[in-house]
Amino acid sequence: MYTAVIKQSGDWWLGWIEEIPGVNCQEATREELLESLRITLLEALEFNRQDAIEAAGSDYVEEAIAL
Repeated sequence: MYTAVIKQSGDWWLGWIEEIPGVNCQEATREELLESLRITLLEALEFNRQDAIEAAGSDYVEEAIAL
């Protein structure tokens, strides 16, 4: 689970995902903002996943970590 920090500023809704730097969006409605944050978060996680796999090279193991 991730946390969205959102606020309305004038005519715009602004939002950030607390746990992932760089995931932020701006939309005209709250609903559009939340959907954009979901999409942007998924894209960022997939990008980071691919980056980690490429950095690890071969012979790596994936482990689930729960907090």
